[in-house]
Amino acid sequence: MNTEKIILSSSEEETEEVGFNLAKSLPRGSVVLLYGNLGAGKTVFARGFARGLGVEDSVSSPTYTIAQEYPIEGGRLYHLDLYRISDEKAGLAFGVDEFLDDKKSYSLLEWPDRIKGLLPDTLTKVELTHLEEGKREIKITHVC
Repeated sequence: MNTEKIILSSSEEETEEVGFNLAKSLPRGSVVLLYGNLGAGKTVFARGFARGLGVEDSVSSPTYTIAQEYPIEGGRLYHLDLYRISDEKAGLAFGVDEFLDDKKSYSLLEWPDRIKGLLPDTLTKVELTHLEEGKREIKITHVC
């Protein structure tokens, strides 16, 4: 059964807090899909998510590196930007399945549709929509 929640954010701090709280609520091995246009707040959300897992390092967008890894107690947080991955075959060549299959860690994926067929059946979708200056709608859907 899918569950959906919509949250309105009025600041970067509130968007970060939503990410923080989501991280605290998800079990290890979770895969989180991030959707949103440029400037929608994906990196801000990811920073909050990382903080919720205890990451103290600076969190940045993995646009050019494809993957950022952050150590957490007993595992890792993987933040992947799959924009440069053309399809599932390229994703497998990159080793994306190893990130997704790590049951001790968490995976945040931007541009997840590039590897749609490799995604697990159970996941969380986070859709960030820029409404107006400083305001965001954050739609969180748990897919089971």
